[in-house]
Amino acid sequence: MERTRTRAGAAVFLMLILGHLGNALEVPLDPKVLEELAQPPTITQQSPKDYIIDPRENIVIHCEAKGKPHPSFSWTRNGTHFDIDQDPKVTMRPRSGTLVVDISGEKAETYEGVYQCTARNKHGAAVSNNIVIRQSRSPLWSKERNEPIRVQEGEALVLHCRPPAGLPPPIIFWMDVNFQRLPQSSRVFQALNGDLYFSNVLKEDSRSDYICYARFPHTQTIQQKQPITLLVLNLDAVNETVAALFNETDFFSDGSVEERKPTFLIPSGSSSSKMVLRGQVLELECITEGLPTPEVSWSKLSGQFPDKRTSIVTFQKILRIVNVSHADAGEYRCTAHNRLASIHHTIRVTVKAAPYWITTPRNLVLAPKEKGQLICRASGTPKPTINWAMNGIPIENSPEDSNRKVEGDTIIFEEVQTGSSAVYQCNASNEYGYLLSNAFVNVLSETPRVLTPANQVYQVIRNNHALLDCSCFGSPIPKITWFKDSQSSTLEGDPYLLHENGTLEIYVAQALNSGKYICVARNTLGIAENHVYLEVKEPTRILKQPKYKVARRNMNVVFECKVKHDPTLIPIMIWLKDNGELPDDERFLVDSDSLTITDVTENDAGTYTCIMNTTLDHDSASAELTVVEQPDPPTDLELTDMKPRSVQLTWIPGDEHKSPIHKFVIQYTDSLHDHGHWHNLTHVPGSKTTAHLELSPYVHYTFRVLALNAVGLSDPSNPSHMYKTNPAAPDENPSGVKGFGTEHDNLMILWKPLSGLQANGPGLQYKVMWRQKDVDKNWTSVTVANVSKFMVSGTPTFTPYEVKVQAINNNGIGPDPAVVTGHSGEDLPLQAPDSVQVLVLNSTLAEVHWEPVPPKTVRGHLKGYKVYYWRERSLHKHNPHRVEQQLLSFSGNKSHGMLPGLQPYSLYLFNVRVYNGKGEGPASSNLQFETPEGVPGPPSFLRITNSNLNNLTLEWGPPNDRNGHLTGYILKYQQVNNSNELGPIEELALPANKTSVTLPNLKYSTRYKFYFNAKTGQGAGPVITEEAITIMDEAMPSRQADIATQGWFIGLMCAIALLILVLLIICFIKRNKGGKYPVKEKEDAHTDPEFQPMKEDDCTFGEYSDTEDHKPLKGSRTPSNGTVHRDSSDESLVDYGGGDGQFNEDGSFIGQYSGKSSIREKAEAHSPVNTTAMNSFV
Repeated sequence: MERTRTRAGAAVFLMLILGHLGNALEVPLDPKVLEELAQPPTITQQSPKDYIIDPRENIVIHCEAKGKPHPSFSWTRNGTHFDIDQDPKVTMRPRSGTLVVDISGEKAETYEGVYQCTARNKHGAAVSNNIVIRQSRSPLWSKERNEPIRVQEGEALVLHCRPPAGLPPPIIFWMDVNFQRLPQSSRVFQALNGDLYFSNVLKEDSRSDYICYARFPHTQTIQQKQPITLLVLNLDAVNETVAALFNETDFFSDGSVEERKPTFLIPSGSSSSKMVLRGQVLELECITEGLPTPEVSWSKLSGQFPDKRTSIVTFQKILRIVNVSHADAGEYRCTAHNRLASIHHTIRVTVKAAPYWITTPRNLVLAPKEKGQLICRASGTPKPTINWAMNGIPIENSPEDSNRKVEGDTIIFEEVQTGSSAVYQCNASNEYGYLLSNAFVNVLSETPRVLTPANQVYQVIRNNHALLDCSCFGSPIPKITWFKDSQSSTLEGDPYLLHENGTLEIYVAQALNSGKYICVARNTLGIAENHVYLEVKEPTRILKQPKYKVARRNMNVVFECKVKHDPTLIPIMIWLKDNGELPDDERFLVDSDSLTITDVTENDAGTYTCIMNTTLDHDSASAELTVVEQPDPPTDLELTDMKPRSVQLTWIPGDEHKSPIHKFVIQYTDSLHDHGHWHNLTHVPGSKTTAHLELSPYVHYTFRVLALNAVGLSDPSNPSHMYKTNPAAPDENPSGVKGFGTEHDNLMILWKPLSGLQANGPGLQYKVMWRQKDVDKNWTSVTVANVSKFMVSGTPTFTPYEVKVQAINNNGIGPDPAVVTGHSGEDLPLQAPDSVQVLVLNSTLAEVHWEPVPPKTVRGHLKGYKVYYWRERSLHKHNPHRVEQQLLSFSGNKSHGMLPGLQPYSLYLFNVRVYNGKGEGPASSNLQFETPEGVPGPPSFLRITNSNLNNLTLEWGPPNDRNGHLTGYILKYQQVNNSNELGPIEELALPANKTSVTLPNLKYSTRYKFYFNAKTGQGAGPVITEEAITIMDEAMPSRQADIATQGWFIGLMCAIALLILVLLIICFIKRNKGGKYPVKEKEDAHTDPEFQPMKEDDCTFGEYSDTEDHKPLKGSRTPSNGTVHRDSSDESLVDYGGGDGQFNEDGSFIGQYSGKSSIREKAEAHSPVNTTAMNSFV
């Protein structure tokens, strides 16, 4: 079954269908239906009621109608039959009622009159409106002689137009002899009747070509009135004329124009009235005269002007309201005022109405025995009269019909009969016009037929409306029901809405609404159905919108526009620039989800929009591109207000290129001292274009300006004219002056020399001055040039001196220089510190005291004191003799210091020295002190030398650092089960002279952990640990051997071996593929360097440890000697529990072990076993 696809986007087509079927009694226009369906005539086209014709063209009076069978046409003229066959000038178009009148050789006025068309077939007759034919007229102006009009200046004046009456009325305008419109204002303006009004005339109004023109729009002809001459006389001219006539020297005593109060010219009086028809244009006119020219305003006494329909034109003289309604009736006031007075005129407006429709009669299609009614309701002022006719004959003169009843504006039909089809006319009329409407009653018996094409496919976007059409026809009117897919229930209620015309609407279409829909049309004569299909598509959405870009010229810019759309729809990406097409330029590269612009130029700036179109919807997003670059260089540099030490510099900024200028940088070059090198002088904000520059003497300045924006600096401007400053004495002295000695008998004076810009003139020299502080009153000086230091020899050792340096040039000396204090050279200190003492604070810390040396013996800047100390030997006979000198420095004038990190139970020697910038002085006498006893270091080793069934032997070595007399050892041990749980601690005190111990009565095949440390009189030292396992019971292997000889056991072992082989193959395959099983992941994450989870040589499986470090019990193996080696010497009991276990100062254990973690439970599901037992088992 082939489907005809229709876009859901063709909403216009659907709306036309809905609008067409909204009238349930309208006969469908489907050609297939019309071929078989009887239909009374319906007028489809007719000429307007008031038909003004052009006498130069043939007369065409339109009358078109439809019906089945096709109707015939006849005409009446002025109420009587118009026999067109008797007039050879009149013809009727084929299959049409349109008349064509050939007026060649005839006058068009011959055919003026009232025409009416009748369209008739065997089912009835429809009639047209009364068409009044009138010939357009544009008569000539009657010839007249216009005498010049003389008027005194300031008086009011009306120039009458009085155009000839035409059909339709002409359009009036005033022009001069050159066809230029005459200027109008609130003083001079044209009234509605075409006359030209002057509120008061002025001397400049005099002219001889005031011409009124009338344009007749129907014939497009223009007629003109004879020109009017206007002469405006002032009072001086009037006096001269009267004096000549009456021999008077001054007829008017005053030559000034007299002012007048406002007066109404149109309308006259204080009130008037006006009638206007509903729907027409209301124009109220208010024309005044006076001097000064009155100002006009409008108001409505009974309300406000209607919005959007009101305008006040012609310099406030005319109030215009379009599309008048009854609400516009009331009193309107026109107010005119000048500085002398204010006057009012009230216009009472009444609104009448020609008939207008309230309810237009609608065609009825009825089945036999059905009911129906024709309603013809109209309104108007006065209320219109309703008259009915049937087939063009007044209904009262038509044949009686017992099933028809006329009640005013309604005709009621009861149980219509076959053959009673007819066309009814309703005429609503009053004194201002009439309305005529045809409506037929067509009595039909038709089975339902669906007019919507079969298998039509509707496509909509999700969450949009879906309208499924079921256009049908039948008599009686069919009832429409809808079904979906194979469902038997009708589609009613949310989310469906069934319209009266059969259209099924889905408010918000979703994917689940897709499918086949069946439309069923039923009436008493039959049933018809149609299938349509709905496809709900995903909306097009822009997921990543283009972003605002700021780019420099010649850079590349990428606008991204990532879109999601329904995969069944074909997307089309379009890019626009400023709502227009992209420039035809190869620099614009459009990709599937981006737009790239290479080598950006300023012309590329603008708004870029990406639009993703599909056949059903679209989405769009925009972003702006701003192209910036460094500013153009400033131009037109000018020097003004030139003074000896300053100048004013002005310039014109260059183009900013869409990035505001932040500041201007002013640079200079000195062609006298540093030609060709530019230096920054100052800068000013970007809003300024002038700078006041402070200058130095004896410089040949040339300036330039650079502009800075966010992009960077512009190119430099062209240089300014050179500006030379005169030489002067120095304004400043050298900086950085200081005095110090390099040897014990000299003084070096240093300074930072002045630059050429600071010299202020030629012949720069330096006057160097010095004297011994608090000893010499006079300064010793020397003048030098081109140097920055001077050496004074023969000075006392480390003596304070005052020094200063002054600048001199050919134009004078600089200001008084500042005085700086320095010292001559240092020498080594002469004296060692006295009263040196030591206080031992503990076994590792001592405090040294001394008496500071006299300042004079330091002979330089005191830097501090140094303490040299070294360990002479240990006080224990077993420790080796070691000498290692150490140094501690104490800055400043200190008298004591701490010696940390000493070795307990040792003999130390030390001395103290003072030092300055030159070096160290002599050392004090060596003193000695002893550190007290401390806790010992860890035992040198701990190992298990013999492991038996129920006992173990431990051996150890004494600490390398005994730090005193050993008083003994402490041994603690406890059991560790297969799940790493720790048992109670056993403690054993051992004498200092023992180096081994055997522990009896231990549990066989059990892991033990040992904690061992030494102690002195000051306490116990750090602990070392070790682990071991006792040997298994010897009876167990024999029992295992007995079992191994049984057949069932051998079979079981073979099965297990086969299973292990399969597992190994699977593991090997996974490893080659790079996969990781869970245990392998743990192995990779926590690989023990000694023990691997699986060895490739023997394919045996080891134990896997958890994520915690330093737990040798988990995943460790027992060596051949039964000893378990520890990972590190600092392992403690805390490693085996989650609690805070620790040792106290005497080495006893505090705390207990916590429970097992979940990770530990999984990792230790298989307990480690004795190697011997495992070998025996296998």
